[in-house]
Amino acid sequence: MYSQREVRCRCGRWMWAQPGVGAIQCSTCHTVTQLHSLVDALRGAQRIIYGIQQLRRQQQQQPPQVMMAQRSPPQMMMAQAQRSPPQMLMAQLPPPPPPRLLEALPSPFGNKRAVLCGVNYRGKSYSLKGCISDAKSMRCFLVQQMGFPIESILMLTEDESCPQKIPTKKNMRKAMRWLVEGNRARDSLFFHYSGHGAQQKDYDGDEIDGQDEALCPLDHETEGKIIDDEINKILVRPLVHGAKLHAVIDACNSGTVFDLPFLCRMERNGSYDWEHQGLGRIYKGTNGGEAFCFSACDDDEASGYTPMFTGKNAGAMTYSFINAVKTAGSAPTYGQLLNAMCSSIRDAQSRLTNTDSDESSEPLLTSSEKFNIYATKFVL
Repeated sequence: MYSQREVRCRCGRWMWAQPGVGAIQCSTCHTVTQLHSLVDALRGAQRIIYGIQQLRRQQQQQPPQVMMAQRSPPQMMMAQAQRSPPQMLMAQLPPPPPPRLLEALPSPFGNKRAVLCGVNYRGKSYSLKGCISDAKSMRCFLVQQMGFPIESILMLTEDESCPQKIPTKKNMRKAMRWLVEGNRARDSLFFHYSGHGAQQKDYDGDEIDGQDEALCPLDHETEGKIIDDEINKILVRPLVHGAKLHAVIDACNSGTVFDLPFLCRMERNGSYDWEHQGLGRIYKGTNGGEAFCFSACDDDEASGYTPMFTGKNAGAMTYSFINAVKTAGSAPTYGQLLNAMCSSIRDAQSRLTNTDSDESSEPLLTSSEKFNIYATKFVL
């Protein structure tokens, strides 16, 4: 029987590993440490040591002449191993089996995971207000209203003390990969981003308007933006049948930032039509799963933050999404949510400008597949 033992994560945190566990995930940096290969190597070493001990007992029970006469080649190898230094002994061990793929491991958080990014760009001329608060509000909503375990939510903001939780380009990429890693049927995955969005020239020819949409990490000036092609490849393409991903993007130029194939264009009277996005040269759908993205505005528009909702600076998209789900009752449809979000933002903007302009930016819904938004229930 193997007892509980300590394992150190690469971030420096010590964790207790239960007997028979194949992998353990750090609650601080969410790095997964494989344990199968370590256990297999330990068992192999223990078998060698046991064999050496048995050989010693036999040698003590036999005269030296008999022992030398009866010694077979395998026993001679064992005796040589007994005299070898520990480094040579470990070098003679058979190589451990390759570690199991993460896809074969059960999720340590059940079937719900979330990544929340809030970037205020403190100290920059283009700093924002309220993006970190948006991420914190979304975390409270997911835990209190949607039943997400708080341990299953990875927060990336400038307030985090762990370097791996600062919303840099490298950390955001890593967090996105963690979100979909090993996804399976009945998984509910959630991605939220509040910060700057942007457009840049499309170089692979898959955009109708010739522009890629992008998210701006904290270090985007030196490391670059995360463009929609990469977001789609990391978060959308790996989704297997039965897995579901929802995203809420509170940023400018965010309409098709997930590069999903279909955009729901809704009129003020509630009628809607699905528009096919892209030129069809590259597949932008899932691996059988479902992906939905609520964006703050169209690709060529700016999102807003407004104190009209809470009395303090907050992302209009983040607040309207949370409020729409809370007030819509049990199992609202996507159409009900989209209408509620558009109405609340439209009302807030009209109060700020004292006008009822048709040009105000409103949330958009994109999807991996076309569907009836008034018949399909929204479920996280």
